[in-house]
Amino acid sequence: MTVQELPGAGASHRSTQPPAWSPRTDAAPLLPDPEPYRVLGTEAADRLDPELMRRYYAELVRGRRYNAQATALTKQGRLAVYPSTVGQEACEIAAALVLEDQDWLFPSYRDTLAAVARGLDPVQALTLLRGDWHTGYDPREHRIAPLSTPLATQLPHAVGLAHAARLRGDDVVALAMVGDGGTSEGDFHEALNFAAVWQAPVVFLVQNNGFAISVPLAKQTAAPTLAHKAVGYGMPGRLVDGNDIAAMHEVLTEAVRRARSGGGPTLIEAVTYRMEAHTNADDATRYRGDAEVEAWKAHDPVDLLERELTARGIIDEAAIQAVREDAEAMAAALREGMNADPVVDPMDLFAHVYAEQTDRLREQAAMLRAELEAEDQA
Repeated sequence: MTVQELPGAGASHRSTQPPAWSPRTDAAPLLPDPEPYRVLGTEAADRLDPELMRRYYAELVRGRRYNAQATALTKQGRLAVYPSTVGQEACEIAAALVLEDQDWLFPSYRDTLAAVARGLDPVQALTLLRGDWHTGYDPREHRIAPLSTPLATQLPHAVGLAHAARLRGDDVVALAMVGDGGTSEGDFHEALNFAAVWQAPVVFLVQNNGFAISVPLAKQTAAPTLAHKAVGYGMPGRLVDGNDIAAMHEVLTEAVRRARSGGGPTLIEAVTYRMEAHTNADDATRYRGDAEVEAWKAHDPVDLLERELTARGIIDEAAIQAVREDAEAMAAALREGMNADPVVDPMDLFAHVYAEQTDRLREQAAMLRAELEAEDQA
């Protein structure tokens, strides 16, 4: 029997809404602004905190020098790979500095600078990219989740930790960082959905740097902005100029405050640009032109803040020089640390694979141990 043959199929029918139906949430307050939020170069800059901005300036200069030194280390063979954050330093540093000591940072593989800004030793931050050790630091000590290369897998981890902390009554906020390419992963959807339903104290920071390796944003999503995706999960979305560190500070601070006070998660899209290639193994000239890069250099996060603070008399040439000298000292210490040959124990291959080793893993460990002992005796 077809639908047309059903009794009453020819009768007129007028659909009605279910009697108790209504939107669960008013979408309007969740929508991002039509343009990225900015402070530097606007009237909002009149309220800048000079001491805070001087600290941010120092961190930006150190961050730029850190990126340059890490890139040089790849060319010297001291690093296997390095994903640079030149042009994204404002996102990285603001994400680290808005957190309290008890909070957790969940970085992606590109976010070593955020970990360094949070206080991690630069050598430890680069250990994973050197290939020497699983992570290079104790995540619990630093409240920084392990740096790892799978895209977006850190986001559900951030939600789980934040939700568990709230259930325990701990005052903890998790800030999870991801790139624009990571928003196409299933982990992104799962994390945002769980976070919104549980009202977990999480802040999601998307660094939209224009490309997922060679894939431009237009081939990632048809959404008006990545911040608009927040509405579908029932959380607010914020769109911010990712190269304006004062704007980044304000937006992230408000999102962290909201999460800490029980207001739930926020999705922030920071519009920035990856000035350099995806990694030292990438040729960015194959998918973007020099003119595009040059246009973004005019919106460099270090220069933006330096111009604003100089014009307002918050820093002078002596202060700028002092900051640069401090950055050089950091780079020298990083070079020295990375030039030291690591002490590698092959048996570490079997550490931290399982909480309790399997029989098969014990067999493999015993086999390797025997081979190493035989080499020593030869």
